[in-house]
Amino acid sequence: MTPRAPGSMTGFTLIELMIVVAIIGILAAIAVPSYSQYVARSKITEAISELASYRVRMEQWFQDNRSYQNAASTGCGAATVSNAKYFSFACTATTSITFTVTATATDASLSGLVYSVDQDNTKTTVSVPDGWVQPSASCWVMGKSGAC
Repeated sequence: MTPRAPGSMTGFTLIELMIVVAIIGILAAIAVPSYSQYVARSKITEAISELASYRVRMEQWFQDNRSYQNAASTGCGAATVSNAKYFSFACTATTSITFTVTATATDASLSGLVYSVDQDNTKTTVSVPDGWVQPSASCWVMGKSGAC
């Protein structure tokens, strides 16, 4: 260790501190959007799993009742999902042999995202949030890029 002159100060210079702040800013600019997309994809799994589960319940209802409609023929036979956190679910059964279940995003980060599935297991991304790519195939989009 080298001796210091009396009265000299040690520490970081302003330039060194500014360089560290700039590096942290660059890393944050890269990491925050990636993390946001990761969180959005994790929320999408709720819609996909609930739609698949609801479709199975509708098929079970059809096996028992020979119709997708409820007893009053006013809606779907199986009860809709009520405990979802990021999506709201709705079901329509316009005839005894057809139904469509729709999942609409209620979370602000997914605003505009709507999925649907029908009796033929046709998976459709009805709409996507602004800045996302609408998929060309019948599928459920999994991220901003439009990949299914």
